[in-house]
Amino acid sequence: MGATYTPSNMIDITPDPIAFQIGSFPVHWYGICYAVGLAAAYLLLVHEARRRGQNPELVGNAMIVVAIAALVGGRLYHVIDQWALYAPDPITAILPITRQPDGSYGFSGFSGLGVPGGIITGTIAAWILTRRWKVDFWTWADIVAPALFVMQAIGRFGNFFNQELYGPPTSLPWGIAIDCAHRVDAYPCDVFPLATTHFQPLFLYESVSGLIGAITLLWLARNRAARLVPGDLLLIFFVWYGLTRFVLEFMRSGNWTFFGIPTAQIVTVGFILVGVVGLWYRHGPGRPKATLPDEATDIHVEFDDVHDGDDDDRDDDDATAGDRSTPSLGSPPG
Repeated sequence: MGATYTPSNMIDITPDPIAFQIGSFPVHWYGICYAVGLAAAYLLLVHEARRRGQNPELVGNAMIVVAIAALVGGRLYHVIDQWALYAPDPITAILPITRQPDGSYGFSGFSGLGVPGGIITGTIAAWILTRRWKVDFWTWADIVAPALFVMQAIGRFGNFFNQELYGPPTSLPWGIAIDCAHRVDAYPCDVFPLATTHFQPLFLYESVSGLIGAITLLWLARNRAARLVPGDLLLIFFVWYGLTRFVLEFMRSGNWTFFGIPTAQIVTVGFILVGVVGLWYRHGPGRPKATLPDEATDIHVEFDDVHDGDDDDRDDDDATAGDRSTPSLGSPPG
């Protein structure tokens, strides 16, 4: 007989979304998770840029612009998805505030992002930047793709602390408790008691998928470079993320629908199609299938060393110094 899991075997923690306070200012776990995810993504981006012989100093400037664009797109997607929560007080959809019982507003923390919206606006912003800076979009897309998975894998734990992004009740040993205040309408506490009901942790599934996805993309970049065309890793990311989110949407309740179909599934089908069609077009009959030989991936190029030379080449180095400079947000790198 298989093991029977009782609530004592499961995760009964219903965490406080606030990690600590600085004076009257609350610092939420959700923001901490995404900040840690962003820091990890930055470190990986710098490492991958150097490994591929690109300017790692571009990463810092680009992350500011792309992160803002992704936040705007992610927030817009979330607000449309959860409009019923914001319709009575629309200002709370724009600012991180909530209405208090006495009618005043208080800080509610930064939460509520829709990843599909962030991916769309972030990709558009990245494309505009690469055009402005005159660097190859597809090369940088391959640098960015694994970092997207890393940020997703870490940031998704913010949903645990907010008690959101969960699925139906489950008896699995990793089922999580959700207190009554955070239940969707389909699972009220009078029908699904807090003491005996646990739910599928969809955020955890997406996090694990992101971790495996990051490892897979990094492995492909190092061991299958001869079979890849620049940009393939981003297209693989689109397919991987799209399939993961499409499947998980079947287990969500109260999500945004369009003619009865979860909107996230419609959007992610778009991601999947872009990825599959893009890969087919690049690797179909008569298309180039190779870029660099596998052994080239073992060469770690430090960008600062690209223009190094002896003292006799100082004039040439000075003439090309503009190529090494870090561009401003509004100007190309050289």
